[in-house]
Amino acid sequence: MDLAAQQAEVDEEIQLGLKEVFATTSFIGGPAVRQFETAYAAFSGSAYCVGVGNGTDALELALRAGGVTRGGEVILPANTFIATAEAVSRIGAVPVLVDVDPQHQLMDPAHVERAAGTRTQAIVPVHLFGQMAPVERLTPVAERWGAVIVEDAAQAQGATRFGQGVGSGTFAAATSFYPGKNLGAAGDAGGVTTDSRATADLVRLLASHGSREKYVHEVIGMNSRLDTVQAVVLNAKLRRLRYWNALRGAAAAYYTELLHDVPGLVLPRTSPGNVHVWHLYVVRVNHRDEVARRLRARGVGAAIHYPVPVHLTAAYRELHHVRGSFPESESSADRMLSLPMHPHITREQQEYVVHVLGSALAEGYRASA
Repeated sequence: MDLAAQQAEVDEEIQLGLKEVFATTSFIGGPAVRQFETAYAAFSGSAYCVGVGNGTDALELALRAGGVTRGGEVILPANTFIATAEAVSRIGAVPVLVDVDPQHQLMDPAHVERAAGTRTQAIVPVHLFGQMAPVERLTPVAERWGAVIVEDAAQAQGATRFGQGVGSGTFAAATSFYPGKNLGAAGDAGGVTTDSRATADLVRLLASHGSREKYVHEVIGMNSRLDTVQAVVLNAKLRRLRYWNALRGAAAAYYTELLHDVPGLVLPRTSPGNVHVWHLYVVRVNHRDEVARRLRARGVGAAIHYPVPVHLTAAYRELHHVRGSFPESESSADRMLSLPMHPHITREQQEYVVHVLGSALAEGYRASA
């Protein structure tokens, strides 16, 4: 990605905002934070947004607000960044992993239905790579067991499903504003969106040492506030996010046009009803690590999201899963390759990526023949 090009586009506006923050010394919870929370809630189609310190905290806070407790079970996909599971573990709850569908690598509702039960307190669909998981198919399962749905929306800022935005009709959605996201800060930042004022108030309480009034602490909370400096950056970028997402969509369409007849590739697919915001453009290839090595050797910054599914990480060996437990997640982890994707990528750059990728695949085919 090219964060420098993005920063150049917003630099003047950010500098003016920072100058005001330092002039007024509004370093904690200043006007920029309130402005961003209001604007991002509106952008997401939610009634409320609570800015917090990072995306992992956002997930933990939303789960705690939803009633997840020590020993409770939280269902999440095996194909996700480890932070999704970490947020569950930090509460003392139990991550219950399920497999993903083979076409879109999104949480498979059929597996969720089989995994849910009396101990299920929450379901966490991960909106992976820029498109939403089938939340509407998870809602009946959550209702049956009295669980909440907390969406992991760190990669889907601006995505919709059947016209509904992230967080519509669920308990809450958590997002990360890590610099590489579609909407990225200049450091760590996150947010929780919800249509419930009570939920927003509880998240804010938990994120501020369990305190609404200084030195009056109602519950055990944590310190996780959206930094005012990051709010200035996010305000400037949010005003451009719809345009930047449109540029990502155009770049994705061009990749698909260029790659549609390249042998040895499985191209990304958009689930029916979804408007994809293309946080990542992820193809699947055999001999992925060798293909990635060849791309990088010729200056193409290919990445892997994610090389090890959660259940095969050392951190979660206590769940006692083995290779073969979640075959679709494992297959994806072995074959997924993320091509360069950002709003400022040029067609010439994409053409070079495709040329190098085609050569790498051909070399691999000849080597295996």
